[in-house]
Amino acid sequence: MLTSVVCGAVVFPGLFFGCRKLLRRTFSRWSEADVVCVSERLVSSLHASLATAAGVTVVTSCRDVMTDSHWLVNAFVSFGAPYMVYDIYAMYLSHYHTQKVRGHSGLYSGHSLQAVKAFLTKDWMLVLHHLVLLLVFLPITLFLRRGLGDFFIGCLFTTEFSTPFVSIGRILIQLGLDDTRLHRINGVVVLLSFFTCRILVFPFMYWMYGRQFGIPLHRVAFHLPLHCNVGNLAILAPQVYWLILLVRKAYRLYLRQKRGRRDGPKTH
Repeated sequence: MLTSVVCGAVVFPGLFFGCRKLLRRTFSRWSEADVVCVSERLVSSLHASLATAAGVTVVTSCRDVMTDSHWLVNAFVSFGAPYMVYDIYAMYLSHYHTQKVRGHSGLYSGHSLQAVKAFLTKDWMLVLHHLVLLLVFLPITLFLRRGLGDFFIGCLFTTEFSTPFVSIGRILIQLGLDDTRLHRINGVVVLLSFFTCRILVFPFMYWMYGRQFGIPLHRVAFHLPLHCNVGNLAILAPQVYWLILLVRKAYRLYLRQKRGRRDGPKTH
């Protein structure tokens, strides 16, 4: 376990600073905000891809959803724990440099408690999500499960499947390619993957449990301990909120592009 934690503590920050250095050299005209934001997204995509691969491996290996175990569960949770700490720091840097470029030089003339407070105010849900995973679900997974439920932990790993597409979308916006067909196609993939892997995965887990024990899907929740249902709701709630934000953003983009086509240049 300690080896996995140390590896995670080296890999994710190391990749982040390595990406920053490489992007500065490759795209010399980019601002520091561009470099930091894209670097953060690239590392986030890598972590999400590894989590998805680990999740698929665990889910397809467990025949019994309660008692079957796989070494990847504890190993990846330990490996991913430092990522949660690193990513809060990387998100802060991204916020800091972005706001500085936008002209808020007074508040962001240097790192300060006011700058940190502004970041926490803006991205409080993401920060809370990371802290809950680190301080609540990590101890539960590693120490309190008594080796049960690796299948369900694997399912939760796969919720990261949509993250690389979200990152691609933000990188395209950063590069000024938000009005391209590639961005529109990626937006559709984001919505479909997010809904499938972050929303439908929960009824899927309940259905798999019910199928093994002969319980109808609508009765499964009543056969589970209260803390299991509460834990699932705590994870599901922010996913529903973020899905609503994604749908609203997609709708605004659709309206903007529709107005652009309608008000485009006319030939005489």
